[in-house]
Amino acid sequence: GNMSSRKGLNGACSVHEYTGSFVGQSAHFKMTSVCGHVMTLDFIGKYNSWDKVDPAELFSKAPTEKKEANPKLTMVKFLQVEGRGCDCIVLWLDCDKEGENICFEVLDAVLPVMNKPRGTERTIYRAKFSSITDTDICNAMNHLGEPNRNEALSVDARQELDLRIGCAFTRFQTKYFQGKYGNLDSSLISFGPCQTPTLGFCVERHDKIQSFKPETYWVLQAKVNPEKESSLTLDWDRVRVFDREVAQMFLNITKMAKEAKVESVSKKEKVKQRPLALNTVEMLRVASAALGMGPQHAMQIAERLYTQGYISYPRTETTHYPENFDLKGCLRQQANNPYWAETVKALLSEGINRPRKGHDAGDHPPITPMRAATEAELGGDGWRLYEYITRHFIATVSADCKYLQTTISFSIGPERFTCVGKVVTSPGFTEIMPWHSIPLEESLPHCEKGDLFLIGEIKLLEKQTSPPDYLTEAELITLMEKHGIGTDASIPVHINNICQRNYVTVESGRRLKPTNLGIVLVHGYYKIDAELVLPTIRSAVEKQLNLIALGKANYHQVLEHTLDIFKRKFHYFVDSIAGMDELMEVSFSPLAATGKPLSRCGKCHRFMKYIQAKPSRLHCSHCDDTYSLPQNGTIKLYKELRCPLDDFELVLWSSGSRGKSYPLCPYCYNHPPFRDMKKGMGCNECTHPTCQHSLSMLGIGQCVECENGVLVLDSTSGPKWKMACNKCNVVVHFFENAHKVRVSPETCDLCEAALVDVDFNKAKSPLPGDETQHSGCVFCDPVFQDLVELKHAAMRHPMHRGGQGKRQGRGRGKGRRPGGRLNPKKPKDKMAALAAYFV
Repeated sequence: GNMSSRKGLNGACSVHEYTGSFVGQSAHFKMTSVCGHVMTLDFIGKYNSWDKVDPAELFSKAPTEKKEANPKLTMVKFLQVEGRGCDCIVLWLDCDKEGENICFEVLDAVLPVMNKPRGTERTIYRAKFSSITDTDICNAMNHLGEPNRNEALSVDARQELDLRIGCAFTRFQTKYFQGKYGNLDSSLISFGPCQTPTLGFCVERHDKIQSFKPETYWVLQAKVNPEKESSLTLDWDRVRVFDREVAQMFLNITKMAKEAKVESVSKKEKVKQRPLALNTVEMLRVASAALGMGPQHAMQIAERLYTQGYISYPRTETTHYPENFDLKGCLRQQANNPYWAETVKALLSEGINRPRKGHDAGDHPPITPMRAATEAELGGDGWRLYEYITRHFIATVSADCKYLQTTISFSIGPERFTCVGKVVTSPGFTEIMPWHSIPLEESLPHCEKGDLFLIGEIKLLEKQTSPPDYLTEAELITLMEKHGIGTDASIPVHINNICQRNYVTVESGRRLKPTNLGIVLVHGYYKIDAELVLPTIRSAVEKQLNLIALGKANYHQVLEHTLDIFKRKFHYFVDSIAGMDELMEVSFSPLAATGKPLSRCGKCHRFMKYIQAKPSRLHCSHCDDTYSLPQNGTIKLYKELRCPLDDFELVLWSSGSRGKSYPLCPYCYNHPPFRDMKKGMGCNECTHPTCQHSLSMLGIGQCVECENGVLVLDSTSGPKWKMACNKCNVVVHFFENAHKVRVSPETCDLCEAALVDVDFNKAKSPLPGDETQHSGCVFCDPVFQDLVELKHAAMRHPMHRGGQGKRQGRGRGKGRRPGGRLNPKKPKDKMAALAAYFV
């Protein structure tokens, strides 16, 4: 039928409307979406401050609340506007525990504005589906169920546990160690109930490598000549010996023999089984080991392929297809792909093999291709992952690989040797997965028991045992699954976290090598309380969470019991922190011995040291004070100028020549001097009424994009002058080659922005009539109109900024409208001219 589509009020979600039938009645449908979780769990008010709250309070005293996960999307308001006046709601969220949790977030937003049910009339429905195909969607619509409250509660419990435990340990150890050491090179010394055991596996392997002592061993190798110009290498049945004299004795004994006698010949037909159906963990393992993709990246690609309808739901623990699964239908979709068309057509004509019986976790069918695709459609990594998923699926319905294994046993004197040969009789699934094929080996000679062969050579090989290698991502995923650390959805997140925190680095072959910081942290946990890093406790917690999901455990009791355990562990950890500190002292330098002198302290007037390692900061060793700085940029001294409030020397933060820069006072940045300022504000947000660097003196006008920002003159930017928003990354370039640019105390009559006085060099003045000086409004003055260019600052990362709040600095236009437009009284042609310069 007919359908109309439009954008919702948040601009991110579309709304599709159409008329159809629902439970036997004519109905008007509205179809829309959300962007992940609608709500997120956080502490209320003051408990988000690291400085005002003892981390121990986070276990029980600190109240939590649900906040909008992304306030900019105004998702709750959007859902309420669209849901107002509706009679029924059908929830089509992902069919896993997280999806179930989002169901109830949507219901909390929408139910208050929906029409009240008449009597016992049912208004809430849940659609269960595993792929976005016509058949699956229609089937889900015809078998609507209800959302599962217990599964949603298990997610709530995990969120609260991870928030309280993670924040308490992270805040304590970050403040403690960053207050003592200057070269930790990590902005956050984080702890996580899943993240830390994940790191523990990597460090455990590192410790085995470091403690490994190689041993010398000897192997006896014999070669026989069944025919002229050919030789056969035999394997010694004893494999190896670790005593040189014993090895020499065996060599001497075998050298006395002139011929090798065939003791037995056995031939067995063997089978290499086709793979089990594909689940999430196996997909992530293969993506890392064979395709060179990190688990997080692979999961993002899989989610995209799913939402585009190419594969079934990519988060599943199941490796067994349900009896009613349309295997032939999925296979027919692939009959025209040139890479595997012949194999697929042969299977369809000869009949498919029933997939092996795997594990049914009761969640979703295995990951399966849902429609045909080409490399041109998906491109790059998307195609590589789709190709693997498709080949794996075809392999599950193919025949097993069959081969004939011949084993010949020889005796040379009293010692036994063996050689093995394999010949493929039926390749089966290895045609579609050639990397699993039986490798070609040297052909064995035809022989019978009692035959004699001339000995070509017998020698003793000296070898050494070698240490294990660092864990690969694939091996780590296996360990996490085995020990119950994380879920199929969260395993990639935990691995990504330990990489981002600089606890491990990804080496060639996607091997995870722990850094000094990662090693010291794990060794410290082992020293204080091994259970903080061992997988045992988290594994037990995951089992309790699964019991909540099944309705077999009480949500509040599990939460209370687990938090009580970790609260006790936290207090013991705090009391025993000196044990970890001893390990830190060996690997890291104290703040006083780190960094280089940069700016003077306003208290003692000695030079403070600038510590560049993340998080960058200034440290005064005389006063033993540390001052945090904005991150992801460069810091240098600002003309040796001082703050009029505290006498600290100002420093200049810059994100680069194409970005923005502003001065700041280290003391004011950490201790806001005025009530309307918050921690983490530079001079471009300072409301000091007379300081030459403040917002009051350099602010020009409201930002043209964001709601709370003010465009502030960058007085260090000449001759390529610019003003930058003190909130977002908008930068306005203007008056290139001007000799001087000053902010006037006067304001524009039209938009109330501050006027600007510009003094150009005579040779390069763009002003009419050879003029060199002009005063006017950047936004409204026709002379300045063509000298303004709006851009976005080039920044490596979002700036580490303080909270937002209203500024009362001058240069704020009063006629603002929502959406960041300039004063409506402003002439339209000027706005159009300015907008044309967006890059």
